[in-house]
Amino acid sequence: MAKRADLIADIEAQAAFLEECGAGFLIGERPRFAAAASAGPGSGPPRSERLRRALGQPGSDRSAAPEPGNGPPSAAVLPPFTYASFTELEAAVRVCTRCALGRFRTNAVPGEGSLTTGLMFVGEGPGRDEDLQGRPFVGRAGQLLRKIISAMGFREDEVYITNIVKCRPPENRPPHREEVEACTPYLVQQIAHIKPRVIVTLGATPTSFFLPMHRSMTDTRGRFGDFFGLRVMPTFHPSYLVRNEGNRELKRMVWEDMQKVMAFLGRK
Repeated sequence: MAKRADLIADIEAQAAFLEECGAGFLIGERPRFAAAASAGPGSGPPRSERLRRALGQPGSDRSAAPEPGNGPPSAAVLPPFTYASFTELEAAVRVCTRCALGRFRTNAVPGEGSLTTGLMFVGEGPGRDEDLQGRPFVGRAGQLLRKIISAMGFREDEVYITNIVKCRPPENRPPHREEVEACTPYLVQQIAHIKPRVIVTLGATPTSFFLPMHRSMTDTRGRFGDFFGLRVMPTFHPSYLVRNEGNRELKRMVWEDMQKVMAFLGRK
């Protein structure tokens, strides 16, 4: 009976999110998803200095960043995983003092989920609830993200959820460049260990790290990019959806992005 109840709860969560998105088969109207933006290679500048530092490859040819698009993945190879174990990496995050954010935290938030998953979600940084609990995406925006994950047909323990910075910036402000530079080596190590097939970037800050942008998030979202051979799907941060709660079109756009991820992973 417990499994039956869990299954019913999962289906209800999926239906609730799809209904919020305006899915036609649930609310009696045909969804009007925007056509996928055409993609193509760009000619932007080389990857930012903070990415080179995170990868430990100053001046390396591998630091050249492809523009967001649907082209072939990069032939570059991820840096090796250098910790003895993922537990050791998490322990290093929890006691980190690489930047000023560590002085103000209650808890560092390494991330949580499956270490063998094909799907990783990367947000900006912990908020108040996350700082108190030491877990990522547990506040209002996190609840929405977990609805999205359920609607995609995944359990929470089948994906990995983390952030660009692992400690809460004061007043939930965006992290400063030096904070990103100090923290992203941990993120790169998480990626090197997990090796997800798709990384979903939630909002402008993580998208700028993985796919240095020359356009707005509205233009960049929904288009696969590449990070060392891994596919990157930029989309809006759940907190943006929460702040614009009445805007059903934003939810439709995010769901369209997630459908592309599902299709790529063979879950659609």
